[in-house]
Amino acid sequence: MGAASDDAVKQLGLLMEQVEAPLRRTFQNVHQGYPKETLLRFLKAREWNVTKAHKMLVDSLNWRIQNEIDTVLERPIVPVDLYRSIRDSQLVGFSGYTKEGLPVFAIGVGQSTYDKASVHYYVQSHIQINEYRDCVILPMLTKKFGRPVTTCIKVLDMTGLKLSALSQMKMLTSISTVDDLNYPEKTETYYVVNVPYIFSACWKVVKPLLQERTKKKVKVLHGCGRDELLKIMDYSSLPHFCRREGSGSSKHSSTDADDCFSLDHPFHKELYGHIKEQASHKELIKMGSLHVSIPEPDPDDAKIVEVIQAEFQKFGEQNGSTNGHKV
Repeated sequence: MGAASDDAVKQLGLLMEQVEAPLRRTFQNVHQGYPKETLLRFLKAREWNVTKAHKMLVDSLNWRIQNEIDTVLERPIVPVDLYRSIRDSQLVGFSGYTKEGLPVFAIGVGQSTYDKASVHYYVQSHIQINEYRDCVILPMLTKKFGRPVTTCIKVLDMTGLKLSALSQMKMLTSISTVDDLNYPEKTETYYVVNVPYIFSACWKVVKPLLQERTKKKVKVLHGCGRDELLKIMDYSSLPHFCRREGSGSSKHSSTDADDCFSLDHPFHKELYGHIKEQASHKELIKMGSLHVSIPEPDPDDAKIVEVIQAEFQKFGEQNGSTNGHKV
């Protein structure tokens, strides 16, 4: 960091010392003992503008208080069959670590259907994974390596991406808005694999609209990306859909224990067990979905969503179908 960056962190830190006690308490839950790293993330997200970063951080802390995010890991999604349905239709998993010690999260973008529960359950599930990452996994790695580990990498599997994904845009926008405004700069790099033509066509149009720092984070790999990913992680940490060419993220391509999306994968068993254990310490378990208020997306992000929708529709018209036609 340069002198200007150090000065920005100092200024933002002084501003945060002046916020009210409830905000300071939830800020401690966010930074997990490393406030400087959190201040840096919000500053990067607002191009080092201290005033804008301060507003973004305070808004995020207020959002956490209003939606009881600090206790979200005490609210299991029950019954377990409902949670299993969510895991089968919201394909997110954890596969291991990079050689530098960053956690590797996998997302089955192309085959997630989000059709087994209400939007509230899917958002709750996503936030719980974020919070488990930030409150359990990253602090564990920080202690292990003796240095702050505050970010992860994500591998996005585009297998099965269809024109019908248009119907999921509202859900995906809600989740990405929660991440952009409340968990900024938590991902070092996005690796995109198993890319169909429709993604390539959209990417050409969307890429110029992205901020330079975002463009640098996205790496579109050839095929399943195995060879490139093996440069930064061991084979055992590869998501199951990257282990052999053409395997995709099919639920039948591996055993449930190897499929990092499955509730039977060790990560999801551990996560669900942790949440149930935290809940058992409370006198009253709060049942039902967590109705999280979704912040308004940034205008630039909303424009990108519109462009993606337009490209999907254009592609559908060219192919004469928008009814789940595979591309």
